[in-house]
Amino acid sequence: MRQAIRRSSPGAGLLAVVLVTSCSAGSGAGAPATASPMGYADAAVTVLPADKAGRVPTDTTVLVAVRGGVLKKVTVKGREGSLPGVLSADGTQWRSRGTATPGASYQVSATAVNPGGKVTETTTSFSTVKADKSFTIATFSPSRDTTGLTVGVGMPVMITFDQPITDRVAVERNLLVRASKPVFGAWHWFDDKTVHFRPREFWPAHTKVRVEAHLAGVRGGDGLYGKRNQSIDFKIGRSQITRGSTGSHHLTVRRDGKTVREMPMSAGQGGVWKYYTTSGVHLAMSREPVTIMTSPGIGPGQAGYYQMTVYNTVRISNSGEYVHSAPWSVGSQGYANVSHGCVNVSPENASWFINNTLIGDPIIITGSPRVLEPTNGWGHWQENWKQWLKWSSVKHFSTDPL
Repeated sequence: MRQAIRRSSPGAGLLAVVLVTSCSAGSGAGAPATASPMGYADAAVTVLPADKAGRVPTDTTVLVAVRGGVLKKVTVKGREGSLPGVLSADGTQWRSRGTATPGASYQVSATAVNPGGKVTETTTSFSTVKADKSFTIATFSPSRDTTGLTVGVGMPVMITFDQPITDRVAVERNLLVRASKPVFGAWHWFDDKTVHFRPREFWPAHTKVRVEAHLAGVRGGDGLYGKRNQSIDFKIGRSQITRGSTGSHHLTVRRDGKTVREMPMSAGQGGVWKYYTTSGVHLAMSREPVTIMTSPGIGPGQAGYYQMTVYNTVRISNSGEYVHSAPWSVGSQGYANVSHGCVNVSPENASWFINNTLIGDPIIITGSPRVLEPTNGWGHWQENWKQWLKWSSVKHFSTDPL
């Protein structure tokens, strides 16, 4: 089921009833029914918005109905383009889909024919409310440049807007997710500019996904309207899930249900809270051949300060946690926790891990008293489904087919 159900403007349900039951004449409402030479009344066409209506909301549905005939053609044209629409099965009603452009004028042209074959043509116009300002998507991820277009089964869809959104319902309803393998999912607002999508469970392996943001003309707040439509296509790769324990000091990598790598590790030494590795469902956020690491909260000249070059790192949080090569702790890997919070592995294992990890692969760590916060990097899976839905405006839905 498509989640981007168009929000009807106030009174839309009443307007639909009026279109079906009314045959009164007026501006944009068609002419009164008159008898044709063959004994059939002329088809009477009704159009809403009314002729010459102004300041029409961009999400208003254009409704065209006929009595005493069927519609043969309906167009709604503006300078910025046409509005698509759908004709009812019996040919008596047409309604638009999508949103109109703010501050634009549209002409509605309808051709109807009565049972005797007589054609009735009706033309009306209306103009939409002007936008004080516009909004667009500032960042859209996954992307070719930041994550690659083949990602792990834990990968969220992440959208950041360039303006604060106050009408979250209108925007969220126009964010469509399509998938070759259907999933149950929901959007989640982290703040007025940031909304992310994740499935209830990890993505099925090898799923093709398309995200369509139908935001042109969509109201984002008072006087704020979407500038354009945008979309992304990406693919979920094989299912690879890495699990590690700060108690057993080992990482196990399973791909499509089969163990492909066992790696001794050394986690955070603890003592100080910042030196614990966080427990929870992390995601691979970046793969960095070289990373310069510095001591958190400690400056040059202070006790405990360090700055070092580390190779083959996979970032798993925003608090400075990586799975990385640590030749200096090989003797402790598999036996003791001696790091400042990162997951240390041998150079050979780090090289294998960075080359076999996709952005969005889950890396699940257990055994530490320090828990990964949902907002620490991509800690999306730290919230259960009920918690995730708490910050959704239109709740959960099943993805549309791709």
